[in-house]
Amino acid sequence: MTKHLLIKDIMAKPTTISKSAKLTEALDKMLDEGIDPLIALNNATVVGTVSRQAIAEKLGNKQNTGLAPSAIHVASVVAEDFTSVYPDESVDVLVPLLQRYKLVVVYDTDHKLIGQVTAGDLLRKYPPADGVELALERVVTIESDERVVHLRRRMVDDKITRFVVTENDKLLGIVTETDMAISLRKFRESVKDQHQDHQIRNLLVKDIMSAPLFSMERDVLSATVIDAMLKKNISSVPITDKGKLVGMVTRHSLVMAL
Repeated sequence: MTKHLLIKDIMAKPTTISKSAKLTEALDKMLDEGIDPLIALNNATVVGTVSRQAIAEKLGNKQNTGLAPSAIHVASVVAEDFTSVYPDESVDVLVPLLQRYKLVVVYDTDHKLIGQVTAGDLLRKYPPADGVELALERVVTIESDERVVHLRRRMVDDKITRFVVTENDKLLGIVTETDMAISLRKFRESVKDQHQDHQIRNLLVKDIMSAPLFSMERDVLSATVIDAMLKKNISSVPITDKGKLVGMVTRHSLVMAL
C-alpha cells in the first residue's frame, strides 16, 4: 500500500440519518443507496451508527410485537461503533481501523463531518494481490425448511450474520441480516398484532432467502471477488471447490487479509 495516497483520495460522501428518524426510513435508505451502516446524527453531531443487523434484531424482538416498524425510531438501535480520522492522513491508517470497525468517519480540522470510509472503499483501491485462501472464513449452513424464528435466534446468540441455505445437500441460496430485516419489516406491516406470534412460526428460511446462490470457485483471485461484490452490491461470496462448499469470503475478511 502506498503512502502517497491520502484518506481524502478514497473517502466517500457521508450517508447519514437522524436518530429521530423512523427505522423504516433508515432501512429504505440503506437499501436504496447500498450502504451499511449509516451514520446516525443528533443535529449535526455524529452519535453512532445504525446497521441492518441491529434493525433485524430490533424487529425480531418479541417486546416490539405491538409496534409497527414505522413507530420505532433510529435512536433505539444506534451503536457507538465507529472511529474517526482526518482527510490528510495516509490510507495506511485505515487497515487496522477497518479490521475493527465497519465504518470510519472522516472529520475536518473543525471536527465537521466531511466523509466516510468503508471496507468497500478501501478494497476498491487496494485489493489483496493473491487468491482468496487467506480471506476464507468458516461458512455456516442452514436447512431451507428451518423456521425463521430459529434462524434469528442463531443470528443473535451465535453472532452469525449470514448462512448458506441448503436442501438435501444442494446449495439453494443465502440468508443474511439484510434478508432478515426486510422480511421482518414486511411481516410486521402485513400481519395484525394478535396474529404475529403464531404466524411468524410458519415463516421458513426458504421464504426469505436470496436465491439462487451466487458463489465462486476456490482458485479465483481476490480482485475478481471484490469486483463482483462491488458490482452486485453484496458483502459476501461463498467459495466452492468443484461445487463443494469450502468457505465464505466477506469484505471484512478481505480487509483482514491485507
